Amino acid sequence: MSEFPPPALRQAAEDVASLLRERKETISVAETAAGGLVSAALLSTPGASRIYKGGLTLYTLDSRIAFAGWTQANIDNYDGPTPKLVEGLASHVRVTLKSNYTVGESGTAGPTASGKAKNRQPGYVALAVVGEKGALSKDLDTGLGSDRQANMVAFAIEALKLVKEYISTNESQGGKI
Repeated sequence: MSEFPPPALRQAAEDVASLLRERKETISVAETAAGGLVSAALLSTPGASRIYKGGLTLYTLDSRIAFAGWTQANIDNYDGPTPKLVEGLASHVRVTLKSNYTVGESGTAGPTASGKAKNRQPGYVALAVVGEKGALSKDLDTGLGSDRQANMVAFAIEALKLVKEYISTNESQGGKI
C-alpha cells in the first residue's frame, strides 16, 4: 500500500489531533470535494476515538438535504461553494454531533470547471471552522489546476490548517475570533 495519509496531510492531522487531545476537545467534519480525506486523516491518528465525533461527506444535493439541513431556499440560491455556505454546513453538523469544533470544506477539485465563476474553477476551495466562540472562514485557490487528486489532498490539508489556526487564534485572543 502506498503511504496514507500523504506526509503533509498526516502532519496536519497530527497537529490538530494533538491540540484536541491536549485540550480534551472534539471535532466533527463536513466535507464535500475532499471526499472524506479530512475525516480519514484525523481517524489515522492515535487516540482518534477521543477527539473525533463524526464526519459527513456532503457531496450530493441529496446528502445536503438529508444531513445538512438544506432547504429549498439553499437549493434556489446555490451558486457554487462559498465560505458562507461552508460555514452553514459546519454549523449544522456541529450542532448535530455536539462537537467543540466542526471544520467544513467545499470546492471544485476538477478536472473540469463547473461554471465560469472563480468558485467553480478547479483548485478553488471554501473552508470554515465553527466553534463555541464563532467562526473562521476563507477561500483559496490551490494553484494545482485540474489535478483532481492533488486538489482533494490540498483541500484536506488547508482545512486542517484552518482548524489549527482557529484554535490558536481563539486561545491567544481569549476566546474571541
